[in-house]
Amino acid sequence: MAAPERTVRDLTGLLNMAGHTLTNRLSAALADVDLTPRMQCVLVHALEEDRTQIQLAELADLDKTTMVSTVDELEKRGYAERRPSSTDRRARIIAVTDKGRAAAEEGQRIVDFVHREALGWLAPGDQDEFVEALWHLASTTRDPGPQPVRRSRNR
Repeated sequence: MAAPERTVRDLTGLLNMAGHTLTNRLSAALADVDLTPRMQCVLVHALEEDRTQIQLAELADLDKTTMVSTVDELEKRGYAERRPSSTDRRARIIAVTDKGRAAAEEGQRIVDFVHREALGWLAPGDQDEFVEALWHLASTTRDPGPQPVRRSRNR
């Protein structure tokens, strides 16, 4: 029996392989400055404005458990600290320390270098177009996850 004919290249497989390769390169490069991609992402978003751990988890696309361990590690390294929110006494703001700011700045230089290197095979104008196409694909295909089934209250 023959396999079905593919009419379109395996976009999912290609994107997964490219993402895996880029993540490995980024992880190795950031390890030189004692950061992980997750930690870098959280630090950068925390530096933008006061954000709670929950808000940062959403921006970094991290589940609650992973976010807690990431912030624990940032605190252990002296890069960030949890502070009470001024607007919600139940929430904690993740505040970046001076040491964390320096690490995030160095980490961003590394992230930018790795990304420029990954796009280097494209002409400069094509790089912008490629990144814009990826952004569009990612933003229009974002999976919100399983949705609850709504049942009528009248039975």
